[in-house]
Amino acid sequence: MSSKLTLIATAMLLTCGCRTAYTHHIGEEDPGLGEAVKYNAAAQIINPDPVYPAAGAQPGDSGVKAAAALKRYRTDTVKQLETISSTESSSGGSGSGSGSSSTH
Repeated sequence: MSSKLTLIATAMLLTCGCRTAYTHHIGEEDPGLGEAVKYNAAAQIINPDPVYPAAGAQPGDSGVKAAAALKRYRTDTVKQLETISSTESSSGGSGSGSGSSSTH
C-alpha cells in the first residue's frame, strides 16, 4: 500500500512539473494589459486639457471665489445665468413643404 501511495505521489509531482504552452515570466506581460482600464478612463474624461475663463475659478485657487459664491447662495443673491443660443430660431416645420415660410 505504501509503495502505491509513493508511486502516485511521484506521478503527481512529475505531472505538475511539466511546462505548459504558456509560460509566464516576470517582465513579459501581455502588451495589452490594462488597455481596458485606460480606455474606460479616457471615455470618462470630457476634456483632458480644459481652458478655464480668466474670471472663473482656477485649479488650485485659494477658495476666495468659492467663498463669495457660497455667500451669494446663502443670502439668495445668486448671479443670474447668461443664456446663449447656438441655433437660429425659425418658424414652420422641418422643411416638409407645409407651405409656411420664414423670412430672415
